[in-house]
Amino acid sequence: MREFKRKSRILLIDDNADHLRGVKELITLESSYDVVGTTTSANMGINLAKKYRPDIILMDINMPEKDGLQAIQELEKLDLDTKVIALSGYDDADLIFRAMKLGAKGYVLKTMASAQLIYAIDEVASGKIYLPTALTSRFFEYFQRSFKEETQNSNEENLLTYLTAREEEVLELLTQGNNYKGIAGKLFISETTVKTHVNNIFQKLQVNDRTQAVLYALNNGFANRKAIRA
Repeated sequence: MREFKRKSRILLIDDNADHLRGVKELITLESSYDVVGTTTSANMGINLAKKYRPDIILMDINMPEKDGLQAIQELEKLDLDTKVIALSGYDDADLIFRAMKLGAKGYVLKTMASAQLIYAIDEVASGKIYLPTALTSRFFEYFQRSFKEETQNSNEENLLTYLTAREEEVLELLTQGNNYKGIAGKLFISETTVKTHVNNIFQKLQVNDRTQAVLYALNNGFANRKAIRA
């Protein structure tokens, strides 16, 4: 006896009603997928996803009440085992990167030919990632650039973790505008000791003077770190 294989179910979310109808008709006529629901609202789409638990969601990125990126993020938190394909009229590398980073398994342009759209759905349904050939190189160039920037920022933030507890106290007083004499009085240490701590802070934060040290601290969340520890 041949085992019955259930059709993959698709949910369509697009604020353009005409485009929504066209995509539904295309999928219905040109594929074996089952369109379980359509909506022009991201919020309604999330509710339908909870109800039907579709295998694939085609998610328009640019929508008024809630954009597709926010919706993708919410769907990921629901853990519905649903694969999202971002649908957009823009071939913007930043948009592609953000959609994929949030959990989208594919990115499809609304201007793509119908055969390509079905192929994209086939690829994602089979567990693959889909990007149009024309966008792939642009996406990876953007990804590599963003990765380098994030790594650099991460390394910079880590410099604050090299400070000792006493050096953090000195740096905090520096950010409050205290001079060496004032810091010495508040911490009950000598000005010479304060200068030693400040020089150590300069070396660890890779800066040359107190102004740069204060700016580095403020720009890298030092105040938040102190608040969390308090």
